[in-house]
Amino acid sequence: MNRPPATNKPNLLTSTTLAVLGAVFILGIAIGVAFSKTTNFTPENVASIEFIDQNAPDPQLCQSYGASATVMDTRVFVTYKPFSVYVTQPIMKPGCVLRNSNMAILEQKKLVKSSQLRNCRQRLNTFGYTGVLGGGSAQVDCVYQSDSAKNQFLNQPGAGASPPEADNF
Repeated sequence: MNRPPATNKPNLLTSTTLAVLGAVFILGIAIGVAFSKTTNFTPENVASIEFIDQNAPDPQLCQSYGASATVMDTRVFVTYKPFSVYVTQPIMKPGCVLRNSNMAILEQKKLVKSSQLRNCRQRLNTFGYTGVLGGGSAQVDCVYQSDSAKNQFLNQPGAGASPPEADNF
């Protein structure tokens, strides 16, 4: 019988190698946690949905009856001779979009009339607002949920599917 000659290959997964790899892994986690703890949550650096939720108008009411949002106010000017389009710099504000089933809250707070509520509901829309609802600074609008562009972030390979109730607004 011919046996292959014995080779003296070193074992790549020695206990020392495993210990070094484990230490590097733990160090990487520790550095990641340290970076996430020192993230600057200022209006110039909106880095999380929690920051947007906390700064929504009436945060408790918004989370209970709708969803926090970032509102962009901008104006568009169109000239015809010559044809051209001009857009103003957007103004970013915290806002809230109410679920269809909770739009009556605005009528109870006397921020919309029953005819406005009925018209918005008939078009299968809902209401969004900026400013505090009870403070006289609220700006309420009937808003349409546009699904025509879809969420391009979800089309990435490896991205999980969103739950079906995410579209029930």
